[in-house]
Formats: sequence, C-alpha cells, structure tokens
Amino acid sequence: MSTPNTHYGRALADMLASARAIYFLGIGGISMSSLAMLTARRGIRVGGYDRTRSEVTGRLEAAGIAVYDDVDPAHLDTYDAVVYIVAIPENHPEYAEAKRRGLPLISRADYLGYLMLGYRNRVGIAGSHGKSTATCMCAQIFMSADTDPTVMSGAPMRSMGGAFRLGKQNSMIFEACEYKDSFLDFNPTVAVVLNCELDHVDYFSGMEQLRTSFAAFADRAGEDGCVIYNADDEQTRQAMQSVSARRVTFGREDQTADYRATNVTLEGGYAAFDLWQKDRPMGQVRLRVPGAHNVYNALAAAAAAHMCGICSRDIVKGLEEFEGAVRRMEYKGKMNGAVVYDDYGHHPTEVRATLHESKLLGSGRLICAFQPHTYSRTATLFDDYVSALCEADAVVVAPIYAAREVNDCGVSAAKLATAINAATGRQLAESCEDIAQVASALERLARPGDTVIVMGAGNIDSVYVGLPLE
Repeated sequence: MSTPNTHYGRALADMLASARAIYFLGIGGISMSSLAMLTARRGIRVGGYDRTRSEVTGRLEAAGIAVYDDVDPAHLDTYDAVVYIVAIPENHPEYAEAKRRGLPLISRADYLGYLMLGYRNRVGIAGSHGKSTATCMCAQIFMSADTDPTVMSGAPMRSMGGAFRLGKQNSMIFEACEYKDSFLDFNPTVAVVLNCELDHVDYFSGMEQLRTSFAAFADRAGEDGCVIYNADDEQTRQAMQSVSARRVTFGREDQTADYRATNVTLEGGYAAFDLWQKDRPMGQVRLRVPGAHNVYNALAAAAAAHMCGICSRDIVKGLEEFEGAVRRMEYKGKMNGAVVYDDYGHHPTEVRATLHESKLLGSGRLICAFQPHTYSRTATLFDDYVSALCEADAVVVAPIYAAREVNDCGVSAAKLATAINAATGRQLAESCEDIAQVASALERLARPGDTVIVMGAGNIDSVYVGLPLE
C-alpha cells in the first residue's frame, strides 16, 4: 500500500529548522531529484534511495549526492529527516525505520510547498494534460526575459539542461500534479488550470471529486493571487465557479477570455496565431513545437508570465524560442526513411490529439507504438483508448506498464489490440510481449515517408536501444 501525503504546511519550517542532512526515498524521479538538488544547493547534505540506477541518479552522484540502490535502514544513520514519494509503501524498510526512529517523514509535495514559500512569484501549473509542456513554455518565457527563475518541471528541457533550474528567489515555476491531491500542499501566487478531465482513477472516484480538487488548488492562490484557467473547457469552467481567488481566463473560442488566440493557422503541423490580452494585441506567435493543442499551453504560459509583470515582447520571444520538452513530441531521428518522434502521452485524450495532429507531419502512414500506463487507467478508459488509437494507420501495443499496481482488472496489451482490430474491421494493431518485440515490429513496419510515434509514460522509451535510428 502506498504512503499518504503529509500536510504539515508552514509547520515544516520549525520541524526542519535544525536539519543538516535530509534523505530522499525515491530520489531518482524527476521531481524528487530536482528537490534533492535544490536542497543540496542550499547547503544541506543530501542522500537517498532509488531502486533503479539511471542517468538522473548519475547526475545526482556527480553533484556529490549519495545514492543507494540497495535497501538498508543503516543508510539513515546520519540524516535528520526523510522526504518520500507516495509510491513508497509503508512497509518499505527505510520508511519503516525512519518512522521507528521518530525522524520527520515528509511527502514530496509537502516539502515542495515548504520550499517555494521563499519565492515572491510562485506559478503553479496544473491540469489533466499538458502540465509539463506549459511549465517548460512558461520557464522559457521567464528565462528569455532574463528574470532568472527557479523551475521544477515534470520533464527535462534542453535549454535548462534538465527538469530543474535554480535561479534567484524572485520567481518559481513548478508543475502541480493532482494525483492524491498533491497540489493542495503547494502555495502558488498564480495558479494555472489547463483543463480538467478524469484521470488517476485509482484515486479519483469521478469528475465531482476531481473538480473539487482543482477548485481547492485554485483557491491556494489566496486573495492576493489569481487563478488562470481555460475558458473553453467546460469541466474547468464548472470547477472554477466556486473559486474565491481572482479569476483570469484564456481561450480560443470564448471571445470574452482575458487572453486569446485568433487567426490560428497550422503549417506542417506547427501553429501560428495572434496573441491578445483583452482588446490589446500582444504580437504574433509562431510555435516551434507541433500540434494545435499547444496553442492552449502557450496561452496559459503567456497569461501567467504577463500576470507576473513580463512584457508582451518578451512573452512572444520566449514562446518562439521554446523548442519543446523531452518526450513531448520529441524528434528522435529517422528509421528506414520514416521520421520518429517520442511522446509521453498516456491518457486517451492526449493520445487522440497527438495522433490526429501528427497526420500533418508526414506524407505516409502514421505508425504508433503505445504502452498503456497502469491497469486501472487502461481498464476504466479502455473504450476511449480503442477509439483514440484508431487514429493511427498501424498500432503496436506494448505490455501495460504496471507502475504501482497489480493486474486485478483483467486487461492486457493483447486485449487492447484485439479490440482495435474489431473496431476497425481490419488487422490494424498487434501486441508485443516485451519492448524488444516492439522495436522489431517498428523496424519491420516503417517505410519512407511514414511518421512513427513512440508513446507512453512507462519504460517504452527504452525501445530506442533496439531501433536503428539515423
């Protein structure tokens, strides 16, 4: 069983006042590694455990941070507090030992909420889809404007050299995840809500609970802050009706939105549009990342930056300099004359949007290698996955990535492929037993002019080890 979020809030300042060394359980994750680096740069000794060695843990060790991939309660001997991810089970030997010793145990979200209080502008970007891309877009705007922000994103960005950036204490831009209401421990001055759609079905019972959570996050901005939300999204509008924080909107369709995109065009899959704040033109934007959905991400990032005092010229400059986040329609190379992209999409809405818009990127077929993420999500949204994946001309389904779950739902990659074929009346999809088979299938299918998208939030990105990319 996973561990709960703590909610110490401002009391953490007293709890950690004498802490000179902090241990991170699950230190190899994108967010946890960023927190570890931020903590170390504040002069606190840092160490931690992660079961898997990776490029991330290598960077941590290169920075002088001790990383263990074996479990041993003795690792805690010289540490004053423990920060953990909620995926760590309560019976994990190091978690249990910290509890026995009476060490402060602090969930990742609670600790991030504590750290951000030292920043004047705190921009938290939430939403069912697009959080990482919008966070990175916003970060690029702030960097292009020479404001030197601190950034904590769920995806690395090349211009930052990773998913983390340590800047001055004027501005922090961070991704705000809704899973287990983690974002309710954060303290934004600007709360951004991109969209609101059912996900994380192992925690959220339905849309009512989800809307309530997003509204509570928006209200974390307080009377002196604001919430920026998508006026075109019905569920988001419903969620924001009860919010007491100042409300600012963005959209393409709603003509009353505070920040709008007009004259949207797509050239080869890349969007260009006119950016407006009310009736005031802010400039024309040409995005360097594909997909019409990125217009919404750009609007959200532009609105957040503008509310923090960044001028229109620097906003347009930052958006046009943004080259994308890692694993968000990231160009990987060519194979057999086909162009290969890598994408993190794992919700049916993300899958459908990415595949639909990717048809503009090439002249040939659209081939998708997809890895479902968690059994509960796959089972609950099964029909939506079938419909979304039918957008492709050929589908290779990888084994479901279990993450924190066991398969008590009766779903499988083979069942998903069979359902896709039944829906289309042809042999469009095939399933694989492992990632190596996925690589072989893609190499067999790809032809000149095709577009290949490798998609999923698990370990499907390891497929590139077996692909002959140019």
